[in-house]
Amino acid sequence: MRWTAAAASIRFWRTEMGAGLAVALIQTRTPAAAAAALAHLEPLVREAASGGAKFILTPEGSNLLEQRRDRRAGAISDEDQDAAVVGLRHLAAELGVWLLIGSAIVRSGHAGDDRAANRSLLIDPGGGIVARYDKLHVFDVDLPNGETYRESSTIRPGDGAVVADTPWGRLGLTVCYDIRFPHLFRQLAAAGAVMIAVPAAFTVPTGEAHWETLLRARAIETGAFILAPAQGGAHEDGRHTWGRSTVIGPWGEVIAKLDHDAPGVLHATLDLDAVAAARAAVPQLRHDRTFAAP
Repeated sequence: MRWTAAAASIRFWRTEMGAGLAVALIQTRTPAAAAAALAHLEPLVREAASGGAKFILTPEGSNLLEQRRDRRAGAISDEDQDAAVVGLRHLAAELGVWLLIGSAIVRSGHAGDDRAANRSLLIDPGGGIVARYDKLHVFDVDLPNGETYRESSTIRPGDGAVVADTPWGRLGLTVCYDIRFPHLFRQLAAAGAVMIAVPAAFTVPTGEAHWETLLRARAIETGAFILAPAQGGAHEDGRHTWGRSTVIGPWGEVIAKLDHDAPGVLHATLDLDAVAAARAAVPQLRHDRTFAAP
């Protein structure tokens, strides 16, 4: 009875919640150049803000998606010179919102390494960058349908996890392929994250098979809100992405979801008290133990 009552209580708060944090996830079909990406994003961000969102999140590769090697190097610039990054910072300041650039593909700034960074940037309502996170896990795979990805050849992986303070609580930062590494999410939750962002550009085969399952699993394991804005559709560089941007609650329930891969805005309201309720019902974060490897 105790567990049934706890679950019912959490579901009630999810469906009957009043005032909370208004968020918006932007789903895009990002072009292959930063200026075009900004033109694509700006009306969607404005729509999100006009709909009341105080925290707006964009997907992985929000500034450009370009995997053609002969064009990629010329499309990438430094973070402070990237047209989409600069434009989105100004837009956050104009609209007075918090904005997570899910990731921007920019020069890494590491001497001797010409690979780019896949970098998440948290922007405050003054347009300032308050947190940076470089994607830790790069996507090197050979898919059953014949698609091959070697992200490590062009992206320099990051070196550390990041949790950032916001007015509503701590935000854990991840990018796309990171979703498959639950120990990262566990550490973010242990560091106080009540929300974890998963901006993504999932492939269609892996998205159809795993996207929602992985998002729900990470929410259940951490007792945190999972905010997953996605790329969707056929892109200029030839790739196809899954879309289906999703917000998951800390009990593992789908709060809001787009059922397509077209550009759009997904609104949701988060009752952040539900994080404490979920973690009290299943206090797994307090039960971690060290153990010998097999």
